Amino acid sequence: MKRPIFVVCSLFVAMFALGSDPPAVRIEPAGSVGPRPLEKQTETAVIRDYLQAWRSFSGAFEQNRVDLLDREFTGIAKEKLADTIREQAKLGIHTRYRDTAHDIRLVFYSPEGLSIQLVDTVEYDVQILDGQKVQTTQHVRARYVAVLTPTEVRWKVRIFQAESE
Repeated sequence: MKRPIFVVCSLFVAMFALGSDPPAVRIEPAGSVGPRPLEKQTETAVIRDYLQAWRSFSGAFEQNRVDLLDREFTGIAKEKLADTIREQAKLGIHTRYRDTAHDIRLVFYSPEGLSIQLVDTVEYDVQILDGQKVQTTQHVRARYVAVLTPTEVRWKVRIFQAESE
């Protein structure tokens, strides 16, 4: 019980050290999410790794660095995000994302334990910058569907798809 609390506290300390406020996170109780029971340890790891993916996503887009996606993304999600980063780099712009709230609901855990699907209603601010000059700022509320798959040491986001609300 103490370990998950330590992990969550460590994440918040790291975020404060970097100078940004952590997003508000609400997690709907999982209950039954498929034919396989979801262990609390697995749920904690999935949420932790998904939120870390948002931080990596944000850093990759702000710095136009595809390599920052490597740790948290795989498959089609990584390919689509990498393509978008390359396109914005060609245009000489970069994008700053700051997630402010997540409302996460785990919806499916595969029978063999090789994927878990979640739905996240997320609020974030997005800025498009040309050099250091902000071109536009927008507050967004969107519904994301994500599918994560386990690797040796973490869950990686395989599908990451947004639907505006």
